Amino acid sequence: MTRLPEVYKLNTYELPQRPGEMKEYELDIEIPEKVGTELIAVVAGDIIEVDARLESVAEGILLSAEIFATAKGECTRCLDPVEIAIEKRIQELYLYEKKAERRKGKPVEDDLEIEDEFLMEGDVMDLQTPIRDAIVLSLPNNPLCREDCEGLCPDCGGKWAELPDDHAHEAIDARWAGLAGLTIDEPDFKN
Repeated sequence: MTRLPEVYKLNTYELPQRPGEMKEYELDIEIPEKVGTELIAVVAGDIIEVDARLESVAEGILLSAEIFATAKGECTRCLDPVEIAIEKRIQELYLYEKKAERRKGKPVEDDLEIEDEFLMEGDVMDLQTPIRDAIVLSLPNNPLCREDCEGLCPDCGGKWAELPDDHAHEAIDARWAGLAGLTIDEPDFKN
């Protein structure tokens, strides 16, 4: 069983468990491992800022939060470094353990309904899954340094943006390459 990093845990003991109560938190989470994909991610050791608002409701605690982070990677066309600012809003309901146990006893219309719910662990809520999901879903599949990035020349690997406009390579058809060494003697018509 993999233990979740403690940095994502938020203790809500200060928030009374009475509907209508509210508490705000400003969190700076230094992440122990990267959050993202192979091409672009918030790297390990970086800070994810979370401005969270917790509201007590009858079933549990409603989390409303804004997430701020910076993802780093490479442009998929020219391999230049890319940084993307992430600003994402999330809202999730964390059920109290007792309320979740009662809900599990009821007939479920959708098998995914229970699996998608977040549960409180006593007074502690684990923020890892909603934060990771929000960041990963806001990252581009193919990060670009700019929308009009021309990429690299497939023959020499130079950046098209830095190459002259008339840059070209002589294309030799491999089927005719064997004839390249032959010379043709031109007839002498000087009579």
